[in-house]
Amino acid sequence: MSTNTIKWSDYYELTKPKVVMLLVFTAVVGMFLSVPGMVPWQPLVFGSIGIALASASAAAINQVVDQKVDEVMARTKSRPLPQGSMPIRNALIFALVIGVIGIGMLWFLVNHLTAWLTLLSLIGYAIIYTMYLKRATPQNIVIGGAAGAAPPVLGWVAVTGQVDPNSLLLFLIIFVWTPPHFWALAIHRRDEYAKVEIPMLPVTHGIKFTQLQVLLYTILLLVVSVLPFATKMSGVFYLGGALALGLGFLYYAILMMRVEDSRIAMKTFGFSIIYLMGIFAFLLIDHYIPLVQQWLNS
Repeated sequence: MSTNTIKWSDYYELTKPKVVMLLVFTAVVGMFLSVPGMVPWQPLVFGSIGIALASASAAAINQVVDQKVDEVMARTKSRPLPQGSMPIRNALIFALVIGVIGIGMLWFLVNHLTAWLTLLSLIGYAIIYTMYLKRATPQNIVIGGAAGAAPPVLGWVAVTGQVDPNSLLLFLIIFVWTPPHFWALAIHRRDEYAKVEIPMLPVTHGIKFTQLQVLLYTILLLVVSVLPFATKMSGVFYLGGALALGLGFLYYAILMMRVEDSRIAMKTFGFSIIYLMGIFAFLLIDHYIPLVQQWLNS
């Protein structure tokens, strides 16, 4: 295929932009939570871009590795590589170039620790999860979820230069959120995963068992989400939002077990995305409530 026929939109789709935007959002929240006031502009701008480019690189490598699988699955068969609208060589070069630029930006314009941790996250997702864990164990998403949970820690380190216990609470929230989020999708797409012989939990242990695991992890997530309040990292505003979102997630997890309808799994998956965006938004707003009150009283 001539490279003249390649569209820039194909490169954009190769990066899984919606996923990258969600990851960068959590990283930016991590930046703001790391300081009492405004984040310095350099780590905010270059840290966000560097983390975004590294995340996009990992997503592109994932699509290169999973090209044959993506050709079979309805959810992914319209991607550039399965459609044949982009040569694998171009996709791989693109992934490596933006990865190098992203890590280099973090190294030279942010700090070395952020660069190292981001590189480890890229390797964790693009190589350890995609090339090995995904096909090796039904616990793939649990173990591999550490890479996806790293962005708020990366954002925090980009500003402060060190890993803080509070940043690890943010990591823990996403880490526990990942299994019920992804297993809800896997339940809906169980037959497709079985067809491509990827041992997702619904394929190896059945839908009922997976639904139970979604429920148990959702209960654990509700408990974990209270920790920022319990440790005085966040206040009552965050607690109220976290409990409301957690109970909403729990409602869907219970509904998925009680109602024999595959569409409920997708509704659970959709709500899980709203949950993550919402809980990090509550964290951010709660963090600045004291400053707003101080400004109003001054």
